[in-house]
Amino acid sequence: MCGIALVRLRKPLPYFVEKYKTYRYGLQKLYLLLKKQHNRGQHGAGVASIKINAPAGKRYISRYRSILENPIEDIFNRIEEKIGNLLPKKSFDWKTAQHIKEDTAFLGEVYLGHLRYGTHGGNSLENCHPFLRQSNWRSRNLVCAGNFNLTNVDELFEKLMDLGQHPKDNVDTVLIMEKIGHFLDEENFKFLEKYKNTHSRREITEIIEQELDICKILERACKEFDGGYALAGVLGYGASFVARDPHGIRPAYYYANDEIVVVASEKPAIKSAFNVDYNEIKEIKPAHVLIIDKEGNYKEMPFIALEPQKSCSFERIYFSRGNDPQIYQERKQLGRLLSEDVLKSVNYDLENTIFSYIPNTSESAFLGLMKGIDHYLVKTRKEAILNKKLSDEELEKILSFRPRVEKLAIKDVKSRTFIADDAHRDEMVASVYDTTYEIVRKNIDTIVLIDDSIVRGTTLEKSILKMLDKLNPKKIVIVSSAPQIRYPDCYGIDMSKIGDFIAFRAMKALCEDTGQEYQMQDVYDKCVLAINENMAHTQNFVQILYKLFSPQQISDKIAEIVSKNIKAEVQIIFQSIENLHLSCPNHAGDWYFTGDYPTKGGNKVVNQAFVNFMDKVLERAY
Repeated sequence: MCGIALVRLRKPLPYFVEKYKTYRYGLQKLYLLLKKQHNRGQHGAGVASIKINAPAGKRYISRYRSILENPIEDIFNRIEEKIGNLLPKKSFDWKTAQHIKEDTAFLGEVYLGHLRYGTHGGNSLENCHPFLRQSNWRSRNLVCAGNFNLTNVDELFEKLMDLGQHPKDNVDTVLIMEKIGHFLDEENFKFLEKYKNTHSRREITEIIEQELDICKILERACKEFDGGYALAGVLGYGASFVARDPHGIRPAYYYANDEIVVVASEKPAIKSAFNVDYNEIKEIKPAHVLIIDKEGNYKEMPFIALEPQKSCSFERIYFSRGNDPQIYQERKQLGRLLSEDVLKSVNYDLENTIFSYIPNTSESAFLGLMKGIDHYLVKTRKEAILNKKLSDEELEKILSFRPRVEKLAIKDVKSRTFIADDAHRDEMVASVYDTTYEIVRKNIDTIVLIDDSIVRGTTLEKSILKMLDKLNPKKIVIVSSAPQIRYPDCYGIDMSKIGDFIAFRAMKALCEDTGQEYQMQDVYDKCVLAINENMAHTQNFVQILYKLFSPQQISDKIAEIVSKNIKAEVQIIFQSIENLHLSCPNHAGDWYFTGDYPTKGGNKVVNQAFVNFMDKVLERAY
């Protein structure tokens, strides 16, 4: 779930110096794009710039990365130190501006930025994008950054070995870089061979930069990738690209005018940075690549076979910023569709019910839930007025009644605990939340608290329920605007250990309660056999276990698990799969809820994750 940002100036830098009175136009826009996507990565950041047509002997690629507490600020402060007190002169001179660009680091026409969530692997500088593959040939230099996870890293590693390479690491970032780099080298060598008898080497360099087929390179490099990706790259001579996976799992959007082309992981970032209408921001289509050539011309074209679209629904439920108008409406709809189940859970007793939400990302779903409650109240008021003879006092009470809405849970720490590293997660959840006291009537009121998702249940069990129980409510109803998260996500958010999921723990407990532990052993045997026969990609065997129980049984067991030592009655309501797709019709990716993985690698991952759990192996399955 990392964030990417690409800024390509379509005119020479002096044009922007003259028009906007600054050398930093591109840098300023990149900074805004990254700041508006800080939700996508707080563990590291990186920025690279490319100067187009820099003279030989002049440095034309600059890059900074940071893993400090505020990595964006750290990088741009260091860039400012490099640039210095640079201001355009009152009597503007194009030639002078061009020389200043050539001699000053980070002044260029192409900028690539990245934000990293370090959910796997050490939080070291080496793990931060953009990555750089260097060469003395401009057309063989490659800078890459992406939002991706691949499930078939081991196979790709072997493929590179078969090509004669010796990769320095067996991780998807390195393998993607080297895979693209290999075919980039091949294409360069083909041009050398083709023109060696008719042109000088210097002339061939210019030909390569005009004729290099980036689409063909990506087609060859990416055809064996199994996973989700939005992959951005810049070649040393200034051409750039952003490629999206065949299922459209990972997001990417772009905007272009006669001055710039920009790409980001989220629409609101582009909207804020350039103040454009949402309908001017385009989505890069699945299996397509946006290519911007050396001259700044751009085109979107297919580079790989299109697959059924499975854009990540978790982006819509939780991860992306909620000020995107479509996401905002989808989250409200998720909440509204839960209102009937919530009303049943409180026995329609709204006088003695307090509604609240946590964390802030669930506010939109909360508004939708309250809209559903209001719809119910309108209906009941109408029936009461039409069917009963009411006194003035009764009519006044009916018309003036409003649901009780309070801020009960307050998040003190700005962290996403469910993707914190294992060593610190428990420590964080215990102190993340605080509450508002003297609002709940003891042993009378029911608290309804909506959350956007429940993954591990750790925060619920160790913090939220204990905190709310101290208020002495009669009942606590926890509402998740997402369905039960049952399976690993190997394409984005690194929810990889199946035994951590509260839904899995509940299913396992139900197997034990009903004397069906043997079913887990049977599934384990199936997984092991499939892995040994290299057939683990053909079926998700873990689905067999979940089919033994209804969603309601699993929800009830989850409530039982997380409410140990809680005095109040606890009920947990999850979103249905059907209502998820009604709310987010264009984002059908639901593998973490249903186990229906869009790629074969997903099945392999979930089967291996189950084997790891049964064997007590505490590592991710890919």
